[in-house]
Amino acid sequence: MFVVDSPIGPLGVSVAGDTVVGVRFGAPPGPLGAHPALDQLAAYFAGDLTDFTVPVEMRGGSEFERAVWGQIAKIPYGEMVTYGAIATALGDPGAARAVGTACNHNPIPVLVPCHRVVGAGGKMVGFGGGLDRKRRLLELEARVALARAWG
Repeated sequence: MFVVDSPIGPLGVSVAGDTVVGVRFGAPPGPLGAHPALDQLAAYFAGDLTDFTVPVEMRGGSEFERAVWGQIAKIPYGEMVTYGAIATALGDPGAARAVGTACNHNPIPVLVPCHRVVGAGGKMVGFGGGLDRKRRLLELEARVALARAWG
């Protein structure tokens, strides 16, 4: 596992070859190393990268969780989608809580942006990394998106 220092604390990044297989909040000190994912995360936090291109592999999870993670991966940078909207997209409008649970089990947060999933009306609820990290990630993306729009 490599460690990336970030504005939301150290992130542990697990890789298999070129592929990211895990990201963990609050990682203990470890090797900084070199890997394209580390470079891309640094560029993301600097506001220079809005789309990750490093390959990811979602390991584990139920069929429903993998479907949720697939929907999350489609949320554009700087945008938010509700848990209910994801449940509806998956054909089960009553499964918003289950979507929240799947988000919490996301093995590759930040790269698979579960922080972009919010409660009804944009309410800031739930996040495996804590609501402060979620807010900071959304604020970063909003600032970068606004700066790019105003050039």
